[in-house]
Amino acid sequence: MSAAVKRLEETGNALRDAMAQQDWTAISVLDLQCRQVVEAAMVEPREDDSAIRQRLQELVCLYRELVSTCQSEKQRVADELIQLNQSQQGANIYKLFG
Repeated sequence: MSAAVKRLEETGNALRDAMAQQDWTAISVLDLQCRQVVEAAMVEPREDDSAIRQRLQELVCLYRELVSTCQSEKQRVADELIQLNQSQQGANIYKLFG
């Protein structure tokens, strides 16, 4: 296994673990690291094109899943904020009459 393939695999695994834990700080750091690893893999002499291609395809699938997870989390937070805002407005009405 070439160094590029190993780095792609390690970064993908770390990103997958961070996503499973919903560690958004780690995901942002790993996203940058992943971009750097992919960039480095593209300029290195390629010993194992099929393995690199496979790892890159796995990263594409992982990023699709990550985007979907982020969209779901964004919607969950938005719903929570809407509910909080409505509760606050309800509390303000009680203050007016109390």
